[in-house]
Amino acid sequence: MPSATPDTAGLAGSLAISAKSAAYSPAPSLHRDSHLTTSSKRETVAFCSVSELMRTHIADHGAEDAFFVADLGEVYRQYLRWQAHLPRVEPFYAVKCNPDPRVLRLLAKLGLGFDCASRAELQAILELGVTPDRIVYANPCKQASHLRFAATHQVGLLTFDNADELHKIRRLHPHAQLLLRILTDDSKSLCQLGIKFGAPLHTTASLLQLAHDLGLNVVGVSFHVGSGCLDPSPFADAVQRAHRVFAQGAELGFDMHLLDVGGGFPSALISNGATFERTAAVLGPALDQYFPASSRVRFIAEPGRYFVSSAFTLAVGIIARRVVVRDQEESLTPTEPFAFEDALPEGPTSVVNHHDQLPPTPNDHPAYMYYVNDGVYGSFNCLMFDHATVHPRVLASGGVFRTRQEDNGRATSSTPLSDASALLYDSSLWGPTCDSIDCIAAACRLPQLDVGDWLYFPDMGAYTVCAASQFNGFQTSPVVYTDANNSIPYALLL
Repeated sequence: MPSATPDTAGLAGSLAISAKSAAYSPAPSLHRDSHLTTSSKRETVAFCSVSELMRTHIADHGAEDAFFVADLGEVYRQYLRWQAHLPRVEPFYAVKCNPDPRVLRLLAKLGLGFDCASRAELQAILELGVTPDRIVYANPCKQASHLRFAATHQVGLLTFDNADELHKIRRLHPHAQLLLRILTDDSKSLCQLGIKFGAPLHTTASLLQLAHDLGLNVVGVSFHVGSGCLDPSPFADAVQRAHRVFAQGAELGFDMHLLDVGGGFPSALISNGATFERTAAVLGPALDQYFPASSRVRFIAEPGRYFVSSAFTLAVGIIARRVVVRDQEESLTPTEPFAFEDALPEGPTSVVNHHDQLPPTPNDHPAYMYYVNDGVYGSFNCLMFDHATVHPRVLASGGVFRTRQEDNGRATSSTPLSDASALLYDSSLWGPTCDSIDCIAAACRLPQLDVGDWLYFPDMGAYTVCAASQFNGFQTSPVVYTDANNSIPYALLL
């Protein structure tokens, strides 16, 4: 990328916390292009770390509204990672996971296909200039008007899993290429889709026979092991099941040449258990075993969270605080060891260094209820719909930013409370609406914070912005963009 001296005038001076009049230190100067503004949508893409962009955005917007930082470079790095570990499988991005227009344009320029589930998603992708052959309409139960739209715009690759859908397709899109979605073992996944979709193996032969009788064209099989798969072994089992159905289709004369292995691929921040590398190490050999290169079968997949989860970080401001005074008579037994759960994430939300000290009584340290400017009706809907767990990190407190940059450009909370006197308090986090269900974290450990301080949440790109509402009149959180490590070829950002 061409280098230029960035304009840091907007960072000069201190950033004020309106509620406390506490001054933040300016963000450090940037040592690469400060930003790129695209000509079509007038969107600015910065070239700085996630941490730096959070700081500058707080300054530019007066430290009021919650916002996302999207690292488009992380999306690109995930694309390269996919190519390295699953080169035989073409990714068709699951639009439902996060339909952010900047992400969609980048993936389209990279040549990815797209998994769409509705007319609106089909239209959004077609308007990017994506050709219909790069789309799979992967909703097994489609509304008639949406199916007519697909037929009109030559979107021809569809999924089905029941007889009624075949009759509907025969009426409205008879020349489509069809994938029979089969039921798989999704018991190891957070979101088990098999309760709604997928033909059991004892029904696949009859469904293929019906498709043959109706003069429809079945070209392959699809499956989905469930969103948020925690164990890669179901991928191998699903490939074996698909192989059986391929044989059934071939016996009826269908040219079975396409296998859609669905989604379930993890976020980049998953480092234990079913990581992407371990999933690929199970799926790749299974494909090679049952569908060797000589079979000439084409493979596609429907990754969603894999591409975007780790790319989005959410910053929220504390808009109100309530102090909860403890019961005067309640106390801990002095002889009990003073320790907190080791399973919590590293950082100032979980680090307490009271070695060999007696615990304070609950009355010595009150609990805090913090109210922030995004919640369950907004970006944190993932807590309800996606079985997510979130971990708050301190972005700014007491006039000081508390983040540092990692080598990969992500933000990491520093440890400003690392001395022996540092205290964490029982806390809870609440969204801004007037509904009591709007609770982000019923119990967590945080340092003492005040109105005007900021928290951030990493790994917030999957199933967050896509389902956020404007309940109670609160607006959805906007997105600002960066390429933290200058990862993306310049032409892909234009």
